Amino acid sequence: MAGDEEQSREYLRRHRLPELLHRLGALLLFHRPERPREFLIQVLERVKAGRRAEGEYPFLMDEANVDAMFSLLDVLGQGYIRPEQYREALKTLGLSTEDLELEDDENITLDVFKEGMKKKMLESWSV
Repeated sequence: MAGDEEQSREYLRRHRLPELLHRLGALLLFHRPERPREFLIQVLERVKAGRRAEGEYPFLMDEANVDAMFSLLDVLGQGYIRPEQYREALKTLGLSTEDLELEDDENITLDVFKEGMKKKMLESWSV
């Protein structure tokens, strides 16, 4: 029995299904469509098209949301945030921070924040 359970876990891990289900669930809760099954089918079709470079991947946040998030983090209105804040923002959205190469004294501007968020969101779907 333990062997079957381990095989099941390995299958889920290998195909990254928990991450996919997490993203799909987040999109459902964010958009709250009237027809959730059809919505999920459309999202998966967009992911498929994105992988073939025939369309864009679905994003949980649009540019206005990313701007608002940055503004909330930049409480003093300095035009930048610290790397620690950037990492936490990525983690909050369920995005990877493993390959970030940031110095602790580096300032993250809005443009860097937007570009990094977009890149991480794309990576999350393309894996």
